[in-house]
Amino acid sequence: MPAAATMATFAAFAFVLVIVPGPSVLFIIGRGVALGPRAALQTVVGNTIGAVVLVLIVSAGLGPLLDRSELLFDLIRWFGAGYLIFLGVQAIRRRGSHPAEDDPLSIPSSRTHIRDGFVVGVTNPKLAVFLAAVLPQFVETDSDTALQIAVFGAIFAIVALVSDGAWGVAAGSARHWLGRSPRRLERLTMGGGLLMIAVGIAVAAH
Repeated sequence: MPAAATMATFAAFAFVLVIVPGPSVLFIIGRGVALGPRAALQTVVGNTIGAVVLVLIVSAGLGPLLDRSELLFDLIRWFGAGYLIFLGVQAIRRRGSHPAEDDPLSIPSSRTHIRDGFVVGVTNPKLAVFLAAVLPQFVETDSDTALQIAVFGAIFAIVALVSDGAWGVAAGSARHWLGRSPRRLERLTMGGGLLMIAVGIAVAAH
Protein backbone atom coordinates (compact mmCIF):
# COMPACT_ATOMS: atom_id res chain seq x y z
CA MET A 1 0.00 0.00 0.00
CA PRO A 2 1.42 3.43 -0.93
CA ALA A 3 2.16 5.87 1.88
CA ALA A 4 -0.50 8.45 2.70
CA ALA A 5 1.77 11.29 1.58
CA THR A 6 2.41 9.55 -1.74
CA MET A 7 -1.30 9.05 -2.35
CA ALA A 8 -2.01 12.69 -1.51
CA THR A 9 0.67 13.88 -3.94
CA PHE A 10 -0.66 11.61 -6.69
CA ALA A 11 -4.19 12.88 -6.04
CA ALA A 12 -2.92 16.45 -6.49
CA PHE A 13 -1.27 15.50 -9.81
CA ALA A 14 -4.45 13.73 -10.92
CA PHE A 15 -6.54 16.78 -10.02
CA VAL A 16 -4.32 19.09 -12.08
CA LEU A 17 -4.54 16.65 -15.00
CA VAL A 18 -8.33 16.31 -15.03
CA ILE A 19 -9.35 19.84 -14.02
CA VAL A 20 -7.77 21.46 -17.09
CA PRO A 21 -10.21 21.21 -20.03
CA GLY A 22 -8.80 18.68 -22.47
CA PRO A 23 -10.47 16.41 -25.05
CA SER A 24 -12.40 14.40 -22.44
CA VAL A 25 -13.64 17.43 -20.47
CA LEU A 26 -14.65 19.33 -23.60
CA PHE A 27 -16.46 16.24 -24.88
CA ILE A 28 -18.36 15.96 -21.60
CA ILE A 29 -19.26 19.66 -21.78
CA GLY A 30 -20.46 19.22 -25.35
CA ARG A 31 -22.54 16.18 -24.37
CA GLY A 32 -24.05 18.10 -21.44
CA VAL A 33 -24.94 21.07 -23.62
CA ALA A 34 -26.41 18.81 -26.29
CA LEU A 35 -28.34 16.33 -24.11
CA GLY A 36 -28.42 17.58 -20.52
CA PRO A 37 -26.78 16.73 -17.17
CA ARG A 38 -27.91 13.12 -16.92
CA ALA A 39 -26.36 12.24 -20.28
CA ALA A 40 -23.22 14.16 -19.29
CA LEU A 41 -22.89 12.27 -15.98
CA GLN A 42 -23.35 8.92 -17.73
CA THR A 43 -20.65 9.99 -20.17
CA VAL A 44 -18.43 10.88 -17.20
CA VAL A 45 -18.86 7.36 -15.81
CA GLY A 46 -17.81 5.81 -19.12
CA ASN A 47 -14.94 8.24 -19.56
CA THR A 48 -13.64 7.49 -16.06
CA ILE A 49 -13.79 3.74 -16.68
CA GLY A 50 -11.85 4.30 -19.90
CA ALA A 51 -9.26 6.42 -18.09
CA VAL A 52 -8.81 3.78 -15.38
CA VAL A 53 -8.36 1.09 -18.04
CA LEU A 54 -5.75 3.38 -19.59
CA VAL A 55 -3.98 3.63 -16.23
CA LEU A 56 -3.80 -0.17 -16.10
CA ILE A 57 -2.62 -0.39 -19.71
CA VAL A 58 0.06 2.22 -19.09
CA SER A 59 1.22 0.26 -16.06
CA ALA A 60 1.70 -2.72 -18.39
CA GLY A 61 4.10 -0.72 -20.56
CA LEU A 62 1.96 0.83 -23.32
CA GLY A 63 2.86 4.39 -22.30
CA PRO A 64 6.56 4.16 -23.21
CA LEU A 65 5.60 2.27 -26.38
CA LEU A 66 3.32 5.14 -27.41
CA ASP A 67 6.09 7.58 -26.63
CA ARG A 68 8.47 5.69 -28.93
CA SER A 69 6.06 4.70 -31.71
CA GLU A 70 4.74 7.73 -33.56
CA LEU A 71 2.60 5.53 -35.83
CA LEU A 72 0.81 3.81 -32.93
CA PHE A 73 0.30 7.15 -31.20
CA ASP A 74 -1.18 8.64 -34.38
CA LEU A 75 -3.48 5.66 -35.00
CA ILE A 76 -4.99 5.91 -31.53
CA ARG A 77 -5.22 9.70 -31.78
CA TRP A 78 -6.96 9.58 -35.18
CA PHE A 79 -9.42 6.94 -34.00
CA GLY A 80 -10.36 9.00 -30.96
CA ALA A 81 -10.61 12.18 -33.04
CA GLY A 82 -12.79 10.49 -35.64
CA TYR A 83 -15.12 9.16 -32.96
CA LEU A 84 -15.49 12.62 -31.44
CA ILE A 85 -16.32 14.12 -34.84
CA PHE A 86 -18.84 11.33 -35.49
CA LEU A 87 -20.59 12.00 -32.17
CA GLY A 88 -20.68 15.74 -32.89
CA VAL A 89 -22.25 15.16 -36.29
CA GLN A 90 -24.84 12.87 -34.71
CA ALA A 91 -25.74 15.54 -32.15
CA ILE A 92 -26.21 18.15 -34.91
CA ARG A 93 -28.32 15.80 -37.02
CA ARG A 94 -30.63 15.15 -34.07
CA ARG A 95 -30.80 18.75 -32.88
CA GLY A 96 -34.45 19.14 -33.92
CA SER A 97 -35.70 16.20 -31.86
CA HIS A 98 -35.40 18.07 -28.50
CA PRO A 99 -35.19 14.94 -26.32
CA ALA A 100 -36.67 15.27 -22.87
CA GLU A 101 -34.52 13.97 -20.04
CA ASP A 102 -37.54 12.60 -18.19
CA ASP A 103 -38.58 10.50 -21.19
CA PRO A 104 -36.23 7.49 -21.40
CA LEU A 105 -37.54 6.62 -24.87
CA SER A 106 -36.62 10.01 -26.34
CA ILE A 107 -32.86 9.92 -25.67
CA PRO A 108 -30.05 7.44 -26.33
CA SER A 109 -29.71 4.76 -23.65
CA SER A 110 -27.44 5.05 -20.64
CA ARG A 111 -25.35 2.27 -22.12
CA THR A 112 -24.77 4.37 -25.23
CA HIS A 113 -23.54 7.37 -23.21
CA ILE A 114 -21.29 5.19 -21.06
CA ARG A 115 -19.89 3.47 -24.16
CA ASP A 116 -19.17 6.77 -25.89
CA GLY A 117 -17.44 8.13 -22.79
CA PHE A 118 -15.39 4.96 -22.46
CA VAL A 119 -14.14 5.12 -26.05
CA VAL A 120 -13.12 8.77 -25.69
CA GLY A 121 -11.39 8.09 -22.36
CA VAL A 122 -9.47 4.98 -23.39
CA THR A 123 -8.30 6.46 -26.74
CA ASN A 124 -6.69 9.54 -25.18
CA PRO A 125 -2.99 9.06 -26.10
CA LYS A 126 -1.92 12.29 -24.40
CA LEU A 127 -3.26 10.95 -21.12
CA ALA A 128 -1.40 7.68 -21.72
CA VAL A 129 1.91 9.42 -22.30
CA PHE A 130 1.39 11.71 -19.30
CA LEU A 131 0.60 8.77 -17.04
CA ALA A 132 3.61 6.89 -18.40
CA ALA A 133 5.80 9.80 -17.34
CA VAL A 134 4.15 10.44 -13.96
CA LEU A 135 2.84 7.10 -12.64
CA PRO A 136 6.25 5.35 -12.32
CA GLN A 137 7.45 8.18 -10.08
CA PHE A 138 4.93 7.08 -7.42
CA VAL A 139 5.40 3.31 -7.60
CA GLU A 140 7.79 1.90 -5.01
CA THR A 141 9.63 -1.11 -6.44
CA ASP A 142 10.12 -2.72 -3.03
CA SER A 143 6.35 -2.98 -2.46
CA ASP A 144 3.47 -4.77 -4.20
CA THR A 145 3.39 -3.02 -7.60
CA ALA A 146 -0.02 -4.35 -8.62
CA LEU A 147 -1.60 -3.15 -5.37
CA GLN A 148 -0.04 0.30 -5.74
CA ILE A 149 -1.31 0.64 -9.30
CA ALA A 150 -4.79 -0.44 -8.19
CA VAL A 151 -4.76 2.20 -5.44
CA PHE A 152 -3.56 4.93 -7.83
CA GLY A 153 -6.21 3.87 -10.35
CA ALA A 154 -8.92 4.19 -7.68
CA ILE A 155 -7.64 7.64 -6.67
CA PHE A 156 -7.62 8.76 -10.28
CA ALA A 157 -11.16 7.47 -10.77
CA ILE A 158 -12.48 9.37 -7.75
CA VAL A 159 -10.79 12.63 -8.77
CA ALA A 160 -12.00 12.28 -12.36
CA LEU A 161 -15.58 11.50 -11.30
CA VAL A 162 -15.79 14.56 -9.07
CA SER A 163 -14.09 17.00 -11.45
CA ASP A 164 -15.64 15.81 -14.72
CA GLY A 165 -19.00 15.38 -13.02
CA ALA A 166 -18.94 19.03 -11.98
CA TRP A 167 -18.19 20.09 -15.57
CA GLY A 168 -21.02 17.87 -16.86
CA VAL A 169 -23.59 19.15 -14.37
CA ALA A 170 -22.63 22.76 -15.10
CA ALA A 171 -22.97 22.23 -18.86
CA GLY A 172 -26.26 20.36 -18.45
CA SER A 173 -27.63 23.08 -16.17
CA ALA A 174 -26.75 25.66 -18.80
CA ARG A 175 -28.84 23.66 -21.25
CA HIS A 176 -31.85 23.83 -18.91
CA TRP A 177 -31.33 27.52 -18.30
CA LEU A 178 -30.83 28.51 -21.93
CA GLY A 179 -33.03 25.92 -23.57
CA ARG A 180 -36.51 27.09 -22.63
CA SER A 181 -37.54 27.74 -26.23
CA PRO A 182 -37.33 25.10 -29.00
CA ARG A 183 -35.31 27.38 -31.28
CA ARG A 184 -32.81 28.29 -28.57
CA LEU A 185 -32.55 24.64 -27.52
CA GLU A 186 -31.86 23.63 -31.11
CA ARG A 187 -29.09 26.21 -31.35
CA LEU A 188 -27.67 25.03 -28.03
CA THR A 189 -27.65 21.42 -29.19
CA MET A 190 -25.94 22.45 -32.40
CA GLY A 191 -23.35 24.32 -30.33
CA GLY A 192 -22.66 21.18 -28.31
CA GLY A 193 -22.25 19.16 -31.49
CA LEU A 194 -19.94 21.76 -33.01
CA LEU A 195 -17.85 21.73 -29.84
CA MET A 196 -17.41 17.95 -30.11
CA ILE A 197 -16.40 18.31 -33.77
CA ALA A 198 -13.96 21.11 -32.94
CA VAL A 199 -12.36 19.01 -30.21
CA GLY A 200 -12.03 16.07 -32.61
CA ILE A 201 -10.38 18.25 -35.24
CA ALA A 202 -8.01 19.73 -32.66
CA VAL A 203 -7.02 16.27 -31.43
CA ALA A 204 -6.42 15.08 -35.00
CA ALA A 205 -4.42 18.16 -35.98
CA HIS A 206 -2.22 18.38 -32.88
